[in-house]
Amino acid sequence: MSLEFRFANNGEYPRISAFIDEFWAKNHIFVRSKELFDWTFKRPGFWEGDGYSFALGEDNGDLMGILGGVPYNFNAYGKIRRGVWIMNYAIRPDHRKGTAALKLLSTFRNPSFPVVIASGLNPATTAIYKVLRGQVLTSPPRHVLVMPGEAGRMAELIRTANPEWEAGRALAVAEAFQLPSLVEPVAEAGSKFPAQWDEVDWSILAAKTVGAVRDLEYLNWRYCMHPCFDYHIIAIPEGERTGLLVWRLETVRQETENGRKDLDRFGRVVEFIPTSDANGHILMAALTAQLKAADAVGADFFGYHGNVRRMLSDAGMHATAQRTDGPAIPFLFQPIAPSGPLVNAMFSDPDLPPCDSRDDCAWYWTKSDSDQDRPN
Repeated sequence: MSLEFRFANNGEYPRISAFIDEFWAKNHIFVRSKELFDWTFKRPGFWEGDGYSFALGEDNGDLMGILGGVPYNFNAYGKIRRGVWIMNYAIRPDHRKGTAALKLLSTFRNPSFPVVIASGLNPATTAIYKVLRGQVLTSPPRHVLVMPGEAGRMAELIRTANPEWEAGRALAVAEAFQLPSLVEPVAEAGSKFPAQWDEVDWSILAAKTVGAVRDLEYLNWRYCMHPCFDYHIIAIPEGERTGLLVWRLETVRQETENGRKDLDRFGRVVEFIPTSDANGHILMAALTAQLKAADAVGADFFGYHGNVRRMLSDAGMHATAQRTDGPAIPFLFQPIAPSGPLVNAMFSDPDLPPCDSRDDCAWYWTKSDSDQDRPN
């Protein structure tokens, strides 16, 4: 056995795609879309050379393991360092004993990346992170709203994901997250990121938060240049600053004997950065107006940041953890299925604050970070 570990060259997408299809997930989106694979692992300016930020493990030239990585700038209260999101960590069954898995992981665990984060882990795979003294984190809190008068539609989705539930139980959960009424937007919402974002807004946010640098370069790459999803930007100024909300429409589908059937529409909020409580209410009014126009049953948001979660709750999008059955509201929609915990893990410097669900959590980390908001 002669093991080697290196990063993928440009022409190796076909063999990577075939490995993902066989050993990671059949017909995965990275198998179906080279464009999305290239966007994910060839972010301009963040990877040297012409290849992919995608590690390969080989045994005498045969591919036996893969590990993708997305480099980015990481912010901790205004101090910038490099980070990497790792994903698609897969080892061929005949190499799962021994050191191959650890050596593959070490391709990104090096001084170039002091912060290494893995999102959406299978709970059964967290052992390796614990062995290497990484942090296995609590699930990011989720907030949900159901549009006024649409609790019945939401209840149907809950029962589709949880067919053993009685109708009354599902309806009670849906009603607990239903907005009583819509609030008319009081300001015209812009649909582009403000040109002064870096100088005015991001500089203020950076000094108060921990997480990926959300400057204009990042926001444009993540949302405007995404090859698969059409993200909607809501930008509402307040004085010199601008509050931001970014969301997209998700089609809810059910797996049937004849293929997937469209059931409903649901909003995914992936950025919520108000300038104040009042601005948060205005952003939410603009969002619900757009949800209504799209005939969406509701929307959700995943994120750790304590003050952002408070402002969401104040504006009508409540934490699912506040109700016993709340976590059963599905968030796996293509196809719809019962939702388990979202498990995240990281290796980082000990100087960073805790990342958890406490009220003063400074981590601004949403479901759009890493690869957690992508087509299934």
